[in-house]
Amino acid sequence: MAEGVRKRHSEGCSAREGGRCNCKAGWEASVYSRRDGKKIRKRFPREAEARSWRAEAKRSLDQGTLRAPAGTTLREAAEGWLKGAEAGEVTNRSGRPYKPSTLRGYRRDLDDYLLPELGDRKLNAITGADLQGLVDAWQGEGKPGSTIRNRLMPLRAIYRRMRARGTLTVNPTRDLELPAARPEEVQVVTAADAAGLIDALPVEDRPIWATALYAGLRYGELRALRWNAVDFATGTIQVRESWDPAAGAVEPKTRKSRRATPMPGLLRDVLLEHRQRQGEPADDALVFGQADGVPFSSATLYRRADAAWREAGLTGRLRLHQARHSYASYLIAAGANPKAISTFMGHASINVTFDLYGHLMPGTVAEVASLLSGYLDAQVHEGGEAARVAAAAID
Repeated sequence: MAEGVRKRHSEGCSAREGGRCNCKAGWEASVYSRRDGKKIRKRFPREAEARSWRAEAKRSLDQGTLRAPAGTTLREAAEGWLKGAEAGEVTNRSGRPYKPSTLRGYRRDLDDYLLPELGDRKLNAITGADLQGLVDAWQGEGKPGSTIRNRLMPLRAIYRRMRARGTLTVNPTRDLELPAARPEEVQVVTAADAAGLIDALPVEDRPIWATALYAGLRYGELRALRWNAVDFATGTIQVRESWDPAAGAVEPKTRKSRRATPMPGLLRDVLLEHRQRQGEPADDALVFGQADGVPFSSATLYRRADAAWREAGLTGRLRLHQARHSYASYLIAAGANPKAISTFMGHASINVTFDLYGHLMPGTVAEVASLLSGYLDAQVHEGGEAARVAAAAID
């Protein structure tokens, strides 16, 4: 057996008393850090993996890129990480500062869900099994997949940073079994219902809802939209900013959130009338800003909308995130390809698009057969007719 590598038997295994092994034994590799005066250990299912890790760990120790895990608790690490992120010293995976809204969400998830359970545990003592237990418990409470994933985000960020800097040797947030977003989490309204809802609104509120329903902008993106980002000539809306309640105008949610989204004719007409009512505003003025330059409030918007829809006898309550989902469903119904949909929605990857809206895309045998038949019929019949007309003209 190689130095620094040993077989680890489960508790109760006969091999611990000198008998025959009756467990699924694993392997532990260890190296000694003279700088820290501690051993660094890691377990593996196979001996070859343990030996390989030990050789790499020894090289990392020699290069000074690996440190023994400190006795830091999750609570201490989380507070230090948050302070660094709020000061801009800790950045996201793209090397950019975290958005204030993201950090507020991280602090809330840590305070409400993670620290009460694991806050006093040492970072290097928290295991994947501990985290999987939390995930399973949240699932048992009926929490949506997206909520569970979001709750773990700050923990992923903390461990990723410490792992990359050699402070920890194991990242327990990896390889967790996480639930995907369920299709029923996405609620949409039909295009016909959307038109009826918009018509029932006060005139000043129609442009906001029309932009959410027909361009798919997020709430913060709607609040930060300026007239110089609305291009009536090309029929596009440039998403360049988002609005944070505390920090004001900030970068959009992700790098791919900066995008150009098409402006259909229905929306173009609504926004042109809205601009005329504002009396030729400045190019950098907010499209949906108040007289004092402050963006609209969702609470006020929803209160007026609910009252207008009740008065019109319309049931149900539409919200801006549902309007965005509805926009995605319109793109799908119109035949846009998944990559285009992902781009126009500003998703970080096409996988997000498939997770959220894959169930809305044609996928059954009957649906695909109908689409394929329609395409072939049009091409063959129209192509054949065109060929006959050309032949007749030559004769």
